Amino acid sequence: QLPAGSLQLTLYQYKTCPFCSKVRAFLDYHGLPYEIVEVNPIMRKEIKFSSYRKVPILLANAGSPLQLNDSSVIISAIKTYLVSRRNSLEEIVSFYPAVKTVTEQGKEVLEYENKYWLMLDEKETKRVYPVKEVRVEEMKWRKWADDWLVHLISPNVYRTPKEALASFDYIVREGKFGTLEGLFAKYVGAVAMFFVSKRLKKRHQLRDDVREDLYEAVNEWVKAVGKNRLFMGGNQPNLADLAVYGVLRVMEGLEAFDDMMVHTNIQPWYQRMEEVIEK
Repeated sequence: QLPAGSLQLTLYQYKTCPFCSKVRAFLDYHGLPYEIVEVNPIMRKEIKFSSYRKVPILLANAGSPLQLNDSSVIISAIKTYLVSRRNSLEEIVSFYPAVKTVTEQGKEVLEYENKYWLMLDEKETKRVYPVKEVRVEEMKWRKWADDWLVHLISPNVYRTPKEALASFDYIVREGKFGTLEGLFAKYVGAVAMFFVSKRLKKRHQLRDDVREDLYEAVNEWVKAVGKNRLFMGGNQPNLADLAVYGVLRVMEGLEAFDDMMVHTNIQPWYQRMEEVIEK
């Protein structure tokens, strides 16, 4: 039972999706209760109510029901709502309009404007971002997590046939599959994603050993946080910390994650993130 006037949230997700993991990290850190609906990735009947066919989708009710799409829009809109109660959630979401664009491959996609901005007035902005540079830095690294870091996950977890099989075993175990669907997904999916990961490697111009790109990116993040801060947000994580943690967390239990912990400097920051989200 939630107190009157509180947000009622339902997250439609795939547990192993990095974008969904980002949203969960944000909601957990802010202590927001939410229901989870695990979506079957083959039939996707759980989201048949939506013309937007990707996850995460967040259904939010703060007086009236509302659908929020895109992980970064979800995070920016809910954070704005938590900081500023001047506008309704519906008004806040209207500040992030969807625009249809066409990719280089000729595919039509939806892009959301302003998605890394919190829609705050001057006084609220000063409270959240005491100096302008803090806001600029947070937005830069949130975008980096979406545009670069997330694209290193698939090529690393499907790097070899053995790793691809282990990854799909994890996906099927944690996801919502029927028995036959699960068997089919595990073996056929593993083979397919092993080859898809090679295409992704080429598209994103990654090295032959994609681990090197992962290590470099992770160490770049640790260097940006620096030695004098616990988190990029200072003593507490900001939205960039939560985004990077959410993306990396989906590799837990896989060979790529263990290798990353051994060969980079991420471990102290990552453990601090685990502890602060747990609290």
